[in-house]
Amino acid sequence: MAPIADVRRDLASLADPHRAEGLSRFLQMTPGGYGEGDRSIGVPVPDQRRVAARHWRELSLAETTRLLGSSVHEERLTALFILVRKFAKGDEEERGRIFGITLANTDRINNWDLVDSSAPYIVGPWLIDKDRSVLDRLAESSLVWDRRIAIMATFAFIRAGDFQWTFRLGDRLLRDPHDLVRKAVGWMLREVGNRDRAAAEEFLNGRYQVMPRVMLRYAIEKFDPQRRREYLSGAIQVTGPARQVTQNPSHQPWLQH
Repeated sequence: MAPIADVRRDLASLADPHRAEGLSRFLQMTPGGYGEGDRSIGVPVPDQRRVAARHWRELSLAETTRLLGSSVHEERLTALFILVRKFAKGDEEERGRIFGITLANTDRINNWDLVDSSAPYIVGPWLIDKDRSVLDRLAESSLVWDRRIAIMATFAFIRAGDFQWTFRLGDRLLRDPHDLVRKAVGWMLREVGNRDRAAAEEFLNGRYQVMPRVMLRYAIEKFDPQRRREYLSGAIQVTGPARQVTQNPSHQPWLQH
């Protein structure tokens, strides 16, 4: 049996129609939802990770890309788990190919769990020491998943102590219309705050009053209760001129490369 068929067989053996129904609601695969048109077979994520661990070596990049094109949500997520493993173990050439495959298939990375399982582990790590302008292009995309990929990729930079691009894209996406992007920006700002509270608050203080509420709530989630109340009530006193939010971060000198 071909390796890709082995993966599909293993996932099908773990399928649970009742779980699939719940997951379809959770990931809004129902009509009108952001995941409309997708199909779940109800395989738990830990089981998908085990299937990926079992097969990642035998599956070629071409076969993994085919799996990423599947109409089944769990098959696409398992394909991403395989790509992440291959990326972590690969040499520079293979890592570059995996990065290219990921960006060429963002229309198949079409839910928040798919984005969050790949962007911080492939896109961000590849760009650590490279030109990151592709993130600006993704942040300008009309596809919500591209925009979430852009901000979630900065998680890799945050882990390395580099917050510049989280702030850069935070400005660009500050008024994004989609809740999933707003939450992702807030989450990344929270991760900055976990490492450098002063840097996070410096960014927030000039913007928190115009931020979408859900973005702000995510960003300040780990602050102490009194500080959260001050932000949510608008009681933070900003000292000095607030940095202005613009639609083009290149106009902001503190965000330059």
